[in-house]
Amino acid sequence: MRTHLKRLFFVPFFALFILTSCQNDVTDITPPNASEALLAESQLTEDINATAIMDGSYDNIIDHASCLSVELPITVIVHGLEIHIDSPEDFKVIERIFKEFDNDEDVLDIVFPITIIKANHDEVVIENMEALRALAQECNGENEPDEDIECIDFVYPLTFSIYNADFQVIETVNIENDTQLYRFIQRVKKSEVFASLNFPVTMKLADGTEIVVNSNAQLQQTIEDAKNACDEDDDNDYGDDDFTLERLNTVLTSCPWVVYEFERNQDDLIEVYHEYAIVFKEDGVVKVKARNGDMYTGTWTSEVTDTGALISLQFDMLTDFNLQWHVYDLDDGRIKLFQEGGNRIILKKNCDIIFDITKERIENYLQECLWRVARLEVDGTDNEADYIGTPLKFFADNIVKIRVNGEFVQGTYQVVPANNGFVLQITLDGRPNLQLEWFVTVLEADRIKLEALGQTNSEMVLRRFCPMDDADINYINDVLISSTWEVAKYYIVDGEVNNTENYLGYNIEFLESGYIKVTDPNNGLIDGSWLAYRNEGLYLGMNYGIEPPFQVLNHRWKIAQVSETRIELHDLDTNGNVERILVLEIKV
Repeated sequence: MRTHLKRLFFVPFFALFILTSCQNDVTDITPPNASEALLAESQLTEDINATAIMDGSYDNIIDHASCLSVELPITVIVHGLEIHIDSPEDFKVIERIFKEFDNDEDVLDIVFPITIIKANHDEVVIENMEALRALAQECNGENEPDEDIECIDFVYPLTFSIYNADFQVIETVNIENDTQLYRFIQRVKKSEVFASLNFPVTMKLADGTEIVVNSNAQLQQTIEDAKNACDEDDDNDYGDDDFTLERLNTVLTSCPWVVYEFERNQDDLIEVYHEYAIVFKEDGVVKVKARNGDMYTGTWTSEVTDTGALISLQFDMLTDFNLQWHVYDLDDGRIKLFQEGGNRIILKKNCDIIFDITKERIENYLQECLWRVARLEVDGTDNEADYIGTPLKFFADNIVKIRVNGEFVQGTYQVVPANNGFVLQITLDGRPNLQLEWFVTVLEADRIKLEALGQTNSEMVLRRFCPMDDADINYINDVLISSTWEVAKYYIVDGEVNNTENYLGYNIEFLESGYIKVTDPNNGLIDGSWLAYRNEGLYLGMNYGIEPPFQVLNHRWKIAQVSETRIELHDLDTNGNVERILVLEIKV
């Protein structure tokens, strides 16, 4: 919410005999012209009053009422988290929590009692939510016109001259804030005082521009020109005063966008439009690229109205997108669109995505660094566990190699045109799940997503792996390679099962080649592969094949702690809860 700097006053020319009788000394001020006096029912007096009204829109994320403001500090509970709100900056914390979850209802509970400041600056203590809702019903609804003027403010302090019936100055009043200004103007409107504003006065616009005015006429014109020149942000979301047309268009055209959620007429169509890529061009052209490579071209327009920001899409063939969409959430990384009747789109910005995929781009990306198989699903069956610790390397001469137990197994690959896009063909002995026609659906600098042609529920995701570019990975590699390790702890959290004794006497060596050498108590060998990498955190992938008891350690473990003598690894479930703990320590 904007800081409101506001108001001035003048009063009709009757009523001040009470003040006259109480005032013995008369301030020596040159009397202004009678035309500069504020009249009780003049438009200027109404405008000054409107700028002094308390604007409660800045905290609508809490009270959903633009004519009320919550006196801080207060405590609220959002998604089970207790948050102490000490200043308007803390509203951003609430907004971030709301935006973190896309598929839930944003519920905020207030810890009562609280103090509410009304539009007339009166304060009232509220004991419960029912009382707050009853008070909020006195306000106009979201984005409905209201009396307050928010687009221009007075820069304080201000001074007013008060006169008696003979137009003699009997008092000078200093005004320091909106509350004082509002209450003073109320006296003017009730003809309790006869006053004029002492010029010059400085006004501040919503964009921070300051204007100096020197007369009533200039003041009234300045307020009238500015009163509707900004978004008053009278809806119940925080921060959407960013919905200027310029900002909206800048965000839209800044990068490609990817469809994250899609509902049309209450039908969930995300399976149809998931990961469709969208590019908004500055010339009003919008392009949508389907997963199969098909390209659709349409038009888009945008506008900002009294009800918020709107985006209109129009395609000849992609008709599910055709609608005037209301923007109800906008930040640099995400846009939420909706329209009544069960229509909703969530777009996420992806500046790394390559919209115009070419054979050369695919080959150039593949030949940069190593690539690990992050996901491999064939006919609905997950197979990525077979590729833990075994990255791929693509070479310029159509040679591809996979690193298994520290050694590279060689095969071939081709990038060929197909279905308005390109297919990656891989041939590797002993790896039939890789030898499919993999259509490139997403091409990014560090991620390539593919879908198998002619196969249902079959997809592969490759993640780029450049260890030399990551100091943390280099440190972990150096630590692992430097010593011989042993299992100091293997603990299954669910059931509190400690299986550490299964690994007594085993020595583990991590070789620089990516080979794991495990020596059992009888000097037998178990071969394996390992790879330390980063993926929204640091991970250690280990693959010991089918050899017991190490086969149960085949996993991409989250690195929880690492030192030169100890590494603690966690196996996490989909909610981030620890299911297993594995601790490796240097063998003494």
